[in-house]
Amino acid sequence: MVKIIIDSGSDISKKEAEELGIILAPIEVQFGEEQYFDGDTLLPSEFYEKLEKSNELPKTSLVNEFRWTELFEKEINNGNDVVAIILSSKISGTYKCACDASTKFNGKVKVVDSLSATLGQRLLCKYAIRLSSENKTAEEIANLLNEKKNKLHIYAAIDTLKYLKMGGRISSATAFFGEILSIKPLISVVDGEVKVIGKEKGIKKSCIAIKKLIENHNFDFSMPYGLLWSGNNRTNLDKFIQFNSSIWTENNEEISQHILGSTIGSHIGPGAFGFVFFEK
Repeated sequence: MVKIIIDSGSDISKKEAEELGIILAPIEVQFGEEQYFDGDTLLPSEFYEKLEKSNELPKTSLVNEFRWTELFEKEINNGNDVVAIILSSKISGTYKCACDASTKFNGKVKVVDSLSATLGQRLLCKYAIRLSSENKTAEEIANLLNEKKNKLHIYAAIDTLKYLKMGGRISSATAFFGEILSIKPLISVVDGEVKVIGKEKGIKKSCIAIKKLIENHNFDFSMPYGLLWSGNNRTNLDKFIQFNSSIWTENNEEISQHILGSTIGSHIGPGAFGFVFFEK
């Protein structure tokens, strides 16, 4: 049997992981002196409440080699092979730690650098679960994930510049004038890194811009896809659905919707929204 293990950069909670039959490796999150495990002792609703009250960004700690070794060893001792799907190596050192731990298990552990995060990482996991149900080996699953991850796209808009400023990614002046002008940066994950790829004025124009970006690709409806949002208010996501539901309704009336957790949510704050999909 092949067991799928994923870190909480995927925004999969411990409860969801149990329901899916996979193992979650939670990332540690620290607000001041308070420590939590993402997706386990800290769920998104509580995270955003804390984030909006905090004067500084929370700190996150990678899943270290010792913790990966424990997780891998348990599954190997249970007679399973393992495929670990890890938060992009360009975002966190968690991938290197998982690779270092995997060398102790004689090839029974395959570590995949998702080159993605949040819903992108989750969709790769859903694909891996499908492959496992088809009795693919760990090596086959890892190879197919490495092939498909290059066809994965995340397009999103950020609603507030406050957290980019707090994280030192933009200046105070840029944030001030950006907020006045209602500038919404458009972001994507490019070669494993979160990058600003454009900017629009207001939510409506951001929704339209994301749709145009999606239409530049040959959408693969045979693969998982979905919507993401951040914060405890879905208003912006609902506007995106209002403007752009034609993207998916001809093929599927239902679409999965997932909230961002602390790994990416810490840097972009509430109000973000976006779409994640594979191209053919």
